[in-house]
Amino acid sequence: MSKFNPYSHLNVTRNPDGTLTRLDSPTIESHPNPLPGQAVVSKDVTINTQTRTWVRLYRPTRLPSNDNAVARLPIVIYFHHGGWILLSAADIAAHRNCSQIASEIPAIVVSVNYRLAPESRLPEQYHDGSDAVYWVDCQASGPEGEPWLKDYGDFSRCYLYGCGCGGNIVFFVGLRVKEMELQRLKMAGIVMNQPMFGGVERTESELNFATDQLLPLPVLDLMWDLVLPKGVDRDHWYCNPMADDGQKELIKRLGRCLVIGFGGDPMVDRQNQLVTLLVKCGVQVDAHFDDVGFHNVDFVDRRRAAACYNSKVKSLATNVFK
Repeated sequence: MSKFNPYSHLNVTRNPDGTLTRLDSPTIESHPNPLPGQAVVSKDVTINTQTRTWVRLYRPTRLPSNDNAVARLPIVIYFHHGGWILLSAADIAAHRNCSQIASEIPAIVVSVNYRLAPESRLPEQYHDGSDAVYWVDCQASGPEGEPWLKDYGDFSRCYLYGCGCGGNIVFFVGLRVKEMELQRLKMAGIVMNQPMFGGVERTESELNFATDQLLPLPVLDLMWDLVLPKGVDRDHWYCNPMADDGQKELIKRLGRCLVIGFGGDPMVDRQNQLVTLLVKCGVQVDAHFDDVGFHNVDFVDRRRAAACYNSKVKSLATNVFK
């Protein structure tokens, strides 16, 4: 694949100043006012004016109740896919996924529009994730707290949920939570859906799916090249935590984790290695791997996605979102 052009594959152009020109991907606007038959409402809120980080909030239109009082819903802080360099919280696939989580769990979902690479490199995305966690915490006690969170959210049941590179983000944000001075928010679990990790030495799944239609190896390599700090390789801690044996005590801080993977994903071996690492570090982890499926199957193939998502939601509702 020496002649393969990963930029063309991704429909992006590298500019002389190092930034990217991206083709606009399909997006959808938020809808804060419920329409007939609409299961979920959504709205956008800026949480950091300096970094221009914003979140899209989702709330079920029909709220469950206990003893004629509105029941508090778990809070899911969500990080979208896109390989570090593409998409946003307004992406139509991410919007649909968050709407489904909000309606079927049900939950209040906070979808984070973190900064993209290469304009912003790691650990900036982790900073954006930490900002989002801190912002959610502040809504519980602040006099002008966001009503959807303050009135309906259960701050003792907060979860980090990430897809692809978002799964990488929630892993590292989860490691930071213990150091944050949170007042009300309690992290009850972390969901990593097909998380993005890598390394210098190729795994069997990377070699087997080197020409994968969605994520061929040159594309994965390019994504890491654009997001990792300059001057480091793919065995850096941000990309390959499995290569660093000195972080066991830090990883022990993670709460309960759910890792989801599919057998046709080039990164599935990395995801299995992550599960092994978590277990060795004493983390309580549930691993749900399906031999049938590929990376982003729940965004690409609607029929396959429905089967996978229904199974996943059932698992989350019974095992994680308690």
